[in-house]
Amino acid sequence: MGDHWHVEVDRSLCIGSAQCVHHAPDAFRLDTARQSHPLAPDTDANERVLEAAESCPVEAIVITLGDGGEAVFPPEE
Repeated sequence: MGDHWHVEVDRSLCIGSAQCVHHAPDAFRLDTARQSHPLAPDTDANERVLEAAESCPVEAIVITLGDGGEAVFPPEE
């Protein structure tokens, strides 16, 4: 992939399904309130992080390009 990403979790949307942790355990964790957090908000592009975002049932994970803010996921419509 080669890009640098910025990963955020919208806590107002997160329902704690833990799909992100299942798909990318090295990239996400749940806190005591079962809210997801990226372990490294600024990271190199990673297929597992993208799979985690795509698996989120409420699309609470937002990935943007680190050097411009262009949407990676969810894609702009």
